Amino acid sequence: MVKLNRIYTRTGDDGTTGLVDGSRTPKDAPRMAAIGDVDEANSTIGVAVVALRASGIELAWLAALLERIQNDLFDLGADMATPGEDFAPSEMTLRIVASQVDRLEDEIDRMNGELSPLTSFILPGGTPAAAALHVARATVRRAERAGVSAAREVAINPLALAYLNRLSDYLFVAARAVNQKAGGDVLWRPGATR
Repeated sequence: MVKLNRIYTRTGDDGTTGLVDGSRTPKDAPRMAAIGDVDEANSTIGVAVVALRASGIELAWLAALLERIQNDLFDLGADMATPGEDFAPSEMTLRIVASQVDRLEDEIDRMNGELSPLTSFILPGGTPAAAALHVARATVRRAERAGVSAAREVAINPLALAYLNRLSDYLFVAARAVNQKAGGDVLWRPGATR
């Protein structure tokens, strides 16, 4: 259980931050860049949840799933902040596991099954909620790239990277589901603005 009595500790004033095992690393290390991008992605998903709830579109189930994903992303950040090559979860170690990736795939398949097939690339927009989901998708893709970069230097749980890869797909399909409830996707028209 986390208990924070003080928000600032001054321990990071030297440009380092603590990892789960108590070791310290530079705040600009690739591992920390990835963790920061995951945190930003989580925040953008929070914006999408607010936009969904304000939209009036009957998608409370999607907002609830996105909040579950936000929790997963906190776990994923803790996973990335845990040095070592043993990616098995334990009582004291949070790790992303295959069932979390599988859950995203199941949801993608379920939502996609209710959508018409794509006949064009789509533009990131439509309703405010769908636009927020597209921003979240793009931010998750950046977090994944940062995670892949960090994995070249330190051990990163491969399932954490798989989760981020699948999450960007999930957010794409979720944005399409939102737009379908409000009239459809915004289609790309190649060369239309020449």
